[in-house]
Amino acid sequence: MTKPPSPPASASAPLPAPVQPPVFGRALCAMVTPFTSSGGLDLDGAQRLADRLVSRGCDGLVLSGTTGESPTTSDTEKADLVRAVREAVGERASIVTGVGTFDTRHTVELTSDAEKAGADGVLVVGPYYSLPPQDALEAHFRDVADASGLPVMLYDIPGRTGVRIEPDTLIRLAEHPRIVAVKDCSADFLGAQKVLARTALAYYAGCDEHNLALYAVGAAGYVSTVANVAPERMRAVLDAFDAGDTAEAARLQRRTVELVEAMMASGLPGAVTAKALLDDMGLPAGAVRPPLRPAGRDTVAGLRAVHERLTA
Repeated sequence: MTKPPSPPASASAPLPAPVQPPVFGRALCAMVTPFTSSGGLDLDGAQRLADRLVSRGCDGLVLSGTTGESPTTSDTEKADLVRAVREAVGERASIVTGVGTFDTRHTVELTSDAEKAGADGVLVVGPYYSLPPQDALEAHFRDVADASGLPVMLYDIPGRTGVRIEPDTLIRLAEHPRIVAVKDCSADFLGAQKVLARTALAYYAGCDEHNLALYAVGAAGYVSTVANVAPERMRAVLDAFDAGDTAEAARLQRRTVELVEAMMASGLPGAVTAKALLDDMGLPAGAVRPPLRPAGRDTVAGLRAVHERLTA
C-alpha cells in the first residue's frame, strides 16, 4: 500500500498568535492645551478640540505633554483637563496625560491625580535638570509605575531633559508590568530597533518625520504634534501601510514633510506653531503661556500656506 504523502511542515505548525492592538491605539495626538483670552484653562475649547481630533481619526490623545505646555499648567488644571476631555470623548479614544517632573515625589502625586481623574495612562518624561544616572533614572520610573494601576508610557526626549533613557535601561524597565510604552524622541533609530527586538514595549514615534520609519520596523504608531491641525493626513500614512501599500504610505509621509518642517523645525516650539495654525483655522487654542510667545503675523501666514498645500 502506498503511503500517503506527509503534509507540508507548515500545515502542522502552530498558527501565529493574533496581533494585539496597541495599548493606547495607533494614531495619537499630542494635543495643545487651549487657554482663554484671559489666560485661563479653556475646558470648553479643550472638549471641542478633543472631539474634533477623535472624529477625524485620532484614537488617542496625549494631554499635558510638551505640546500641551505642561510646565506652565498647575496640578489642578492637569486633572481638570483630563476630566473634561474624558467627558467629551468617552471611550472613543484613550487618554494619556503627562505627569513627569524633575521631582519623583511630585510625579507620583500627579500619577495618583491622573488615575482619579479618569486617564487611561500616564506619560512620564525623564527627570530634567538634575541629570540622574541610569540607575537613578530607572528607580524613578519604577517608583512612578508602582504608584498607581495605570499603564506608563516613558518619554525619551533628551534634547529637552538633558538625559537619555538608554536602550538597556528601557529593556530592564520593560520587565515592569505597568511600563508598557515609549514615546521616542531620541533620534536613535538603531537603539529603538534594539528595544523593539528585545521587549514587548509599544513604541510611539514622537517626532513626526519618523512616523513611518518607526512604524515600518514594528512601532505601535505615533504621538503627533502635527495631528493637531492635520489629523487625517497623519493617520492616512499608517492606514496605507497597514493596507499593504507601502509605496503609497511613503508618498503620503513625504507629503507631510513640508508641514512637519514648518511646525517642528522652524526655531519655534510645536506648541507655538500648532496654536498659531489652530487659531488661524478658527479652532480652540488661545495664546501660549509665558515664557513662550505667540507666532508673528508672517510666521502664521507661512504656516497657513503650507497647511493649505497639504490639505488641498
